[in-house]
Amino acid sequence: MQNARILSGMRPTGRLHLGHYHGVLKNWVELQHQYDCFFFVADWHALTTHYDDPTKIPEATWEMVVDWLAAGVNPGEATLFIQSQVPEHAELHLLLSMITPTAWLERMPTYKDQKAKLRERDLDTYGFLGYPLLQSADILIYKANVVPVGEDQVAHVEFTRELARRFNHIYGMEADFEEKVDQAIKKMGKKNAKLLKNYRKAYREQGDEEALNTAHAFLHSQQNITVNDRERLLGYLEGSGRSILPEPQPLLTKTAKMPGLDGEKMSKSYHNAIALRDEPETVEKALRTMQTDTQRVRRTDPGDPARCPVWKFHEVYSGEEVKAWVQAGCRSADIGCIECKQPVIDAVLVELKEIRERGRDYEEQPELVRNIIYDGCEAAREVAQGVIAEVRQAMSLRYR
Repeated sequence: MQNARILSGMRPTGRLHLGHYHGVLKNWVELQHQYDCFFFVADWHALTTHYDDPTKIPEATWEMVVDWLAAGVNPGEATLFIQSQVPEHAELHLLLSMITPTAWLERMPTYKDQKAKLRERDLDTYGFLGYPLLQSADILIYKANVVPVGEDQVAHVEFTRELARRFNHIYGMEADFEEKVDQAIKKMGKKNAKLLKNYRKAYREQGDEEALNTAHAFLHSQQNITVNDRERLLGYLEGSGRSILPEPQPLLTKTAKMPGLDGEKMSKSYHNAIALRDEPETVEKALRTMQTDTQRVRRTDPGDPARCPVWKFHEVYSGEEVKAWVQAGCRSADIGCIECKQPVIDAVLVELKEIRERGRDYEEQPELVRNIIYDGCEAAREVAQGVIAEVRQAMSLRYR
């Protein structure tokens, strides 16, 4: 989708590790060349589960941003900002809360899952119940068309789509809506107008979702209509009023399953992570001493890569030839565990070298990092202020 806008964020957790890099940052680096990207530090979201100890958030924020930049996220191509420095997120969250049924929040699959996982914390708060609504506000305040997510987060994007649809249905119907739609259609020319009406008919009468998606792309390509005309025509397509808040689409991103040093999910809390800016000696020692197949006690014992955490690293870093060598050599005991680890060690060190060097440059220029974020906050707020002005107008909250 040409010129489409992407919104994605991360909670401030401090220094990032290889799991973050392969799970999120590599996708961000690729997406920034294809979309209008807004990447943000979700510091308010951090408070939904750690409201009792916010003192670590500022330092964790700057450490994380350095890792973004070190990984190749380019402030010249993407807007980088901090959520709490754009208060329009909070205002839209409040306004959307007025129309959001509580049952919608309670049925979110992640609500019960997270509450069960974090039983030791007191999470009987509105902030925790309402965090999907804050996520929706994060997306809608920039009219993001696309949200990169893993499969477990698709429900959050669908929730946002339902919320946008409800908002448009309640507040999007203008008194002269049909007249303005007719005027907008005429601006497109007879051929394009006929094409749009055919798409609408296919969707409204036959439920053809592909026709609706094609019509969306078609409208975004039209040069003769205004932004407001486009939003009205989107509402006309879907049978609602003017589309004030567009419905975002999920973008299922490529995610390598990056294991930790013990074969489980990589996480700082599990003490099995390799940080992006770790020194080469630290990285090599961690990989060289990581656990292997526990049933391969002696060098001469045959092993099974499926039981070995090192094999999971090979699945991320090694080509087919190396993987075939590992499979044959491990099962026949022709290679030892140290030999097996060496290609992984070499690949990880190569991958982290450039990241570490870029990171060192930013570490030495903390003011530059802050200026990048301050500029990003200003740019993000300019967009957000325009959207919140439209929302206030639609909700009869403009008094000038």
